[in-house]
Amino acid sequence: MASAVSSPRAVEEFTVQGMTGVDLSLPIAGPGSRSYAFLIDWHIRLLLALAWLAVAMPVAAGGLRLPRHVGPLIGWLIVGPPMAIYFLYHPVVELLMRGQTPGKRIAGVRVVNREGGPPGAGAILIRNAFRLIDSLPLFYVVGLLCTFITAQRVRIGDMAAGTLLVVDEAAARDSNEWLAAGSNAAGLDPAALDLVVQLLARWKQLDAARRGEIARALLQRIDPHPPRPPAEMSDAQLRERLQALRGGSR
Repeated sequence: MASAVSSPRAVEEFTVQGMTGVDLSLPIAGPGSRSYAFLIDWHIRLLLALAWLAVAMPVAAGGLRLPRHVGPLIGWLIVGPPMAIYFLYHPVVELLMRGQTPGKRIAGVRVVNREGGPPGAGAILIRNAFRLIDSLPLFYVVGLLCTFITAQRVRIGDMAAGTLLVVDEAAARDSNEWLAAGSNAAGLDPAALDLVVQLLARWKQLDAARRGEIARALLQRIDPHPPRPPAEMSDAQLRERLQALRGGSR
């Protein structure tokens, strides 16, 4: 059985210590990745709910001849499924996708338990039940603030359920490959783009001198027409140039 502790090397990593002595370090997903995943899932829920309403409301307004005892149920048939989609989307889909949703998959993150594995049904239900608190007062203010001030970037639901959100290397790699497919406009091959993405992802974890050295060497290799020589760029300018290249802007 494995035990889990925070990595002493970086707050942004979660280390699972196994009985074999081989440790597994999982990068912790930050507030940005959480928000990105949530927005995607929110739009999916909205589209599903609107699709149901687009069918149910015209049918109800069409004056179908229904038995008298069925008539009062029409309102519930209209609003019930959208409510179920809103409240059950996350727990049901996370159970089916073993800690992920379509939004989390696209964002390259996954919910795990304290042993680094997929959370059980109970943990997922608890985690999602606490969304009612994390969403207070509006737009998940409580939950988002918690991810900024807690060491492992967890919200209240994660604390109660014993879960956390980590970077899913496979999903992140798929996202990078998808990103690389559109990199030709910037003149970057997938390998070069991957180096840019990886450096930007670890920018804050590296000291200024080290990341500056890596960034300048990388730009000299992949950027034949920089706005100014990399050796003359400040730390902020180096990062800005890398972000521009990642976004396909020349």
